[in-house]
Amino acid sequence: MRPPLGSAMPDGIYNNPLTQPALIPLKPKDYLLIMARRKGLIPFLILYPLSLLYGLGVAVRNMMFDKGILKQRKFNIPVIAVGNLTVGGAGKTPHSEHIIEILKGEYRIGLLSRGYKRNTKGFVLAGANSRPQDIGDEPYQMYRKFSHDGVMVAVCESRVKGIETMLELNPTLNLIVLDDAFQHRYVKPTVSVVLTEHSRPVYNDSLLPYGRLREPARALDRADVVVMTKCPDEMKPVDFRIFKETFNLFPFQKLLFTRYKYLLPKALFPENVIPESTLDMGCLTREDTLLAVTGVANPRPFIRYLRSHYKAKVKILRFEDHHNFTNSDMQSILRKYNNMEGRHRYVVTTEKDAVRLANNPYFPPQLRGFAYYIPIAVEQIQSGDPPLANILRQLIRNQGSIRS
Repeated sequence: MRPPLGSAMPDGIYNNPLTQPALIPLKPKDYLLIMARRKGLIPFLILYPLSLLYGLGVAVRNMMFDKGILKQRKFNIPVIAVGNLTVGGAGKTPHSEHIIEILKGEYRIGLLSRGYKRNTKGFVLAGANSRPQDIGDEPYQMYRKFSHDGVMVAVCESRVKGIETMLELNPTLNLIVLDDAFQHRYVKPTVSVVLTEHSRPVYNDSLLPYGRLREPARALDRADVVVMTKCPDEMKPVDFRIFKETFNLFPFQKLLFTRYKYLLPKALFPENVIPESTLDMGCLTREDTLLAVTGVANPRPFIRYLRSHYKAKVKILRFEDHHNFTNSDMQSILRKYNNMEGRHRYVVTTEKDAVRLANNPYFPPQLRGFAYYIPIAVEQIQSGDPPLANILRQLIRNQGSIRS
């Protein structure tokens, strides 16, 4: 039996500014004192008992799956489940896309998602006439990106029903990728890939509603691959070692590290771009201004990228995650844009927000030639670990991990 998660504390950890405070696992008593001071005593007294009740419900549910009281369905083709333990953006969609990208040449892949915040119910197959509101932002984005590669994209609240329907419609599929499915235990995956953010590791957090955890950190025991996402460029070999010792995973598990690679900006409305409105990031100066419009859970990495890589001034207009942009929102964007000073002015947004903005009938026509989004790609940091593609191939070949 291994020690608890986060029990390894190598010498010198407190001298590593890169990993403070994220890396240091706290004792429960110390953590609760810090959080009570940070969030206030009243929220602590109200929400923390609710977290205990929520945790009891999660524990009972997981026990029922572990004991076989609640049944899991195992399919005769490999299923890769991508998910995380927290609410908010840990990078599930970019990593699902990354898995599809590295395996699409070897498998006929189906991507199944819940379709968060869509206006439809039940099973919906993505097609040429699909809209973000029909299937959800992320599935729509992945359909646009991979449909030409023959990847089948669908959404369904029930992952079991979704996979069954996909296989009925396309019996040639030989790999299913489940987006945001770690807690959906009615499907028994061949491989579980769990994500945790570098700046918000799971071992220093509380369960909902006081914290951000959907499950206790020990639920990582069910994972085959744990991926620390959104890592900074400055990570050194000692940082990898410290994180690995702190997570203290089982021998059969792999801990990998990834970061986002931001690509060249693309026009939101290519047909409206004229030479005078073309965005050349390399030519921007402090006389130019970017209006960053975001509707994602954690826009900080995107804003940090804009400010660190480009000389232009950056103004921010932030909306909630998965925000449905209204006519009033579009007028706010237009007013903010018109009030900005700058030799050249542009609206820039994330790849995730682009699918909602580009399909929005209220987007101001006068801004269409000056609106861009910045695609991202997932890049594995070489920390002495094999590439994710090789790990997935081996796990699929072995039909999942060999657990001791």
